[in-house]
Amino acid sequence: MAASGRGLCKAVAASPFPAWRGAHSEARGGLKSEYDAVVIGAGHNGLVAAAYLQRLGVNTAVFETRHVIGGAAVTEEIIPEFKFSRASYLLSLLRPQIYTDLELKKHGLRLHLRNPHSFTPMLEEGAGGKVPRSLLLGTDMAENQKQIAQFSQKDAQAFPRYEEFMHCLALAIDPLLDVAPVDMAAFQRGSLLQRIRSLSTLKPLLKAGRILGAQLPRYYEVLTAPITKMLDQWFESEPLKATLATDAVIGAMTSPHTPGSGYVLLHHVMGGLEGTPGAWGYVQGGMGALSDAIAISATTHGASIFTEKTVVKVQVNSEGRVQGVVLEDGTEVRSRAVLSSTSPQITFLKLAPQEWLPEEFVERISQLDTRSPVTKINVAVDRLPSFLAAPNAPGGQPLPHHQCSIHLNCEDTLLLHQAFEDAMDGLPSHRPMIELCIPSSLDPTLAPAGCHVVSLFTQYTPYTLAGGKAWDEQERNAYADRVFDCIEAYAPGFKDSVVGRDVLTPPDLERIFGLPGGNIFHCAMTLDQLYFARPVPLHSGYRCPLQGLYLCGSGAHPGGGVMGAAGRNAAHVVFGDLKSM
Repeated sequence: MAASGRGLCKAVAASPFPAWRGAHSEARGGLKSEYDAVVIGAGHNGLVAAAYLQRLGVNTAVFETRHVIGGAAVTEEIIPEFKFSRASYLLSLLRPQIYTDLELKKHGLRLHLRNPHSFTPMLEEGAGGKVPRSLLLGTDMAENQKQIAQFSQKDAQAFPRYEEFMHCLALAIDPLLDVAPVDMAAFQRGSLLQRIRSLSTLKPLLKAGRILGAQLPRYYEVLTAPITKMLDQWFESEPLKATLATDAVIGAMTSPHTPGSGYVLLHHVMGGLEGTPGAWGYVQGGMGALSDAIAISATTHGASIFTEKTVVKVQVNSEGRVQGVVLEDGTEVRSRAVLSSTSPQITFLKLAPQEWLPEEFVERISQLDTRSPVTKINVAVDRLPSFLAAPNAPGGQPLPHHQCSIHLNCEDTLLLHQAFEDAMDGLPSHRPMIELCIPSSLDPTLAPAGCHVVSLFTQYTPYTLAGGKAWDEQERNAYADRVFDCIEAYAPGFKDSVVGRDVLTPPDLERIFGLPGGNIFHCAMTLDQLYFARPVPLHSGYRCPLQGLYLCGSGAHPGGGVMGAAGRNAAHVVFGDLKSM
């Protein structure tokens, strides 16, 4: 999937980017026959779960299929000398407690915060030689208002109120992220102790209600209505509305006109970095450096991490309780608990013995919505793109907008909707929504001097093309060429700067990273698949009908993104269960 190209910067080294290969665990004597807990998959959630369990005294082993840890939070040198965050590429949602508890800074995590953080250039024909307008947003509210005023004075005045409105909703949702959802089954039919425990999970809900107060109906509308309806109530200018709407549809096979798209917007604005609410940043060394820091935290306390060790089956004893896993080479590893950071579909439809799961549960898992619109394109270039709306400096050094999420084909919410409709017809979007990021603008360690790595998060592309046709190399390259043509319109010369590219369609994302349907969230972040119902109703608390098996990945509450909450929450549930055994 990597295609070479032409450019002034030519990479020569062919050695792969250093990958975690379990050296720490092998040095302690290699694989043992028994652990207290086994984690399937070394994605960031699986690593977080292992790190917490080990700190709590639960001897834990992690088994990863690939040669490198991190799942989708990985750094790979696909093109020699260019280090890519091959799948996930930005950090904001990781829970603050995880930074602190796992001492990630001590273990090497370094961040580059972005300010400004959003850049939307316009394509304005017939401008009479004038530079096309653009919308640049950051942390300076006065500067944001000045930028928005180019398009609407009314919107410039409304923007601070909108930001405060969304910040309040994020504050209300925040406590719900760090605990398991209310266990309604235990509350209704459990023992007295189980009922008392379930009552404690009501506290975040009550806190959320107090924060929202009398405004609760307005916030309810944000979560249930199409994002366009909500944004139309606040603003009139399309460039601003479309820029904000990108966060409501990114990674989701939904249109801005789809009811419930507001929650995905909220999901992407409720993070923060280093005490700055809403901040997004790049991890120095790529997203794999985050996974490495979590892994070092885990192994420092005694956890074992093994790569190129594929779990093919969860073992169950005659009494219906999990007793370990079987590896691809036939090795049996016993454990009192098994946590799966893989998707619900892989966990319950492939690894868990079907005879021990209720038929209704299996049917619900098989019906999860996993549709994904995403094709990720990683590009090596020999110079920074120069946008018509913001030409490069004479020396070619990065300018403030180069560190942003650069939104292309996002001048109007109608463009986003039309791109979505193309995919519904089985066609890759004619004018794809493109989020272009250049992490090397802040982290020069990712590329040779003068060169850069470019991340293109594009949509909408269906998993299966019209007529049931599968993606092949011709279709893959045709779509990538279309994306490059779009970028060329905003930044002439981009195509000539390309050294190489790596194109990952939804089937590629599924095959390489185990993302069902290519979905970065494991399953859709729609209201029918959140909180009480993630992954399915009555099984949202990380446990499942099979005693001793737990879900700790993005398919569990609170969902996708590099957040770590599912791993952390699941670890505490497992620890509590092990103590009571």
